[in-house]
Amino acid sequence: MSHTSFTYHLIFGTYLRQRVIHEDHERELYKFMYDFATKRGAKVWRIGGMPDHVHILCDIPATIAVADFVKLLKSESSKFMRVNTHFPEWMSWANGYGGFTVSSALRPTIIKYIMNQKQHHKSVAFEEEFDGHLRDAGLEIAEP
Repeated sequence: MSHTSFTYHLIFGTYLRQRVIHEDHERELYKFMYDFATKRGAKVWRIGGMPDHVHILCDIPATIAVADFVKLLKSESSKFMRVNTHFPEWMSWANGYGGFTVSSALRPTIIKYIMNQKQHHKSVAFEEEFDGHLRDAGLEIAEP
């Protein structure tokens, strides 16, 4: 029997960073994403975000490529929001995403980080946050 533990911190934003995921209805979106992920065998540790982006901490099964998982998650959640009257301004997700591996020892730290997004973003813009994740992972920051 094979045993794997692949925890990813996934981050993706709305098209043009539009603030269209309103706090009153964000839990509907998060529940949709949770259900989507768990139906595909993922273990979801935490979902949260802001009106212009989402963070998901989850274990993705080794049988599913991360890029395929995110592509389908973004596609299906976009369809969900397009027909849901609670997201009237919805257009789409921005192209791309951030995907960062997380050790099991750091899961509690990332869970807390995701839980505190609203407080965190009182002083840090999304672009600054995302660039920080890229730097921490040793990745190149793309120019706008």
